[in-house]
Amino acid sequence: MNNELVKISDADKTLTPGKIFYNWFAANIGIMGFVFGAMIVAYHLSFAQAILSAFCGALSFLVPGWVAMIGQREGVTTFKLSRATYGTRGNKIPNAIAWINMVGWLSVNVITGTMLLISMYGVLNIPKNTVTRAVALAIFGGLVLLSGLLKEATLAKIQTWLSYVFGALTVVILVLFLLKADWQAAFNLPGGHWISGFLPAVSIVAAGSGISWSMAAADWGAYVKPETKPQATFWGTALGGAIPLFVLMAGGVLLSTIEPALATTGDPFGIMYSALPSWIGVIYFLVAAGGLIPQCIVSLRSARINLGTIGIRVSQRTSLVIHGLIVILIPVYVLFISGNFLANFELFLNFLGICLASWVAIFLCDSAMFRKNGYDLALLVPDSKKHYNWGGIISWVIATITGFLFTNNAVWNGPFAHGIFRNNSLGVFISAIVAIICMFIVKMVANSNGEGVMHHE
Repeated sequence: MNNELVKISDADKTLTPGKIFYNWFAANIGIMGFVFGAMIVAYHLSFAQAILSAFCGALSFLVPGWVAMIGQREGVTTFKLSRATYGTRGNKIPNAIAWINMVGWLSVNVITGTMLLISMYGVLNIPKNTVTRAVALAIFGGLVLLSGLLKEATLAKIQTWLSYVFGALTVVILVLFLLKADWQAAFNLPGGHWISGFLPAVSIVAAGSGISWSMAAADWGAYVKPETKPQATFWGTALGGAIPLFVLMAGGVLLSTIEPALATTGDPFGIMYSALPSWIGVIYFLVAAGGLIPQCIVSLRSARINLGTIGIRVSQRTSLVIHGLIVILIPVYVLFISGNFLANFELFLNFLGICLASWVAIFLCDSAMFRKNGYDLALLVPDSKKHYNWGGIISWVIATITGFLFTNNAVWNGPFAHGIFRNNSLGVFISAIVAIICMFIVKMVANSNGEGVMHHE
């Protein structure tokens, strides 16, 4: 067996804890942090509850921290490790979710970039209508396509500098928000319901941050220098993602005291722009939009690879056509038909969160229960004889279906989505809890069969 097919060579393990922290910090310092703050406000919580929910939501990055430690210990990336949990063919389940995750976030970035441009129309005295929205979408889409001609190294440098500028401007904007905030109104906000308000706010943030990012965590963890302490990898990952997200979400909560309409709007960028001095608003939004472009390029370039992991093999041209259509049609629906970005974004996060919460819960349970002595490389190679790990697969199906049974939204009405589960995202937590219970049952069955730690091996 050729271990090079699976494990990262020691020569390629160059990441330090500081670099890991920077990678996660840079990946999470973006305009979407303010959007998560806006979503928290929409749950009508008190100021203290809103800040606490932002803090707890940011703590979801403890999950990628754990996944990254496993990646470092094994020197193996996420979806290769996942072959042990689901089997080489069963692993198409998380691969399919990863493709939906990528296409969804690519669409979100295109919509966000377009809305950032639309928000700046006021400075140029351009009316906001169907035609001007279409122009903004064409401009941002055109910039993405033109940027695709640049080399990877050039894109990386551009994104690095934009993240520095964005970070510096964010500090200035947070100071402005602190100065402009109506603190009396903030502290007088009535408290919301802890079960049907606070917990759903935490779950929707977790779905879009730590849970969503868990699929990439071992990809970075596998490249950490071998001599690095696992705890350093864990905290570098967890804090690198959590700190910028929490600060930006807190900024979004502060913004709601300046612009109360943030709690009910479908366009958080327009509200945010109106709260800023025009001189910094234009620069900030241009930098934010620019920072999204390299992310879109990377997603488009990896789209074909993602399809290949599911078993759908197409040419690069066909892949670009398929994903180009998807990335055009979804923004067209959100911008011109629905008109409510925040509602559609929450719908996406709710669906994604249920599927991913069960996946990562099963992945971590499988690792903790059955891989204490490390992963059997025979299970990780592409031609492994273990095609299906039915314990992991059945657990994922049961947990995911159960999560949807307790969920209702614009396109789905679960039969058990009543009472505290009505009109919120608690199904994300239900999915994770049921997944853990199922894996304990799988563990008991394995023990009774005498398989124990070497389950499925």
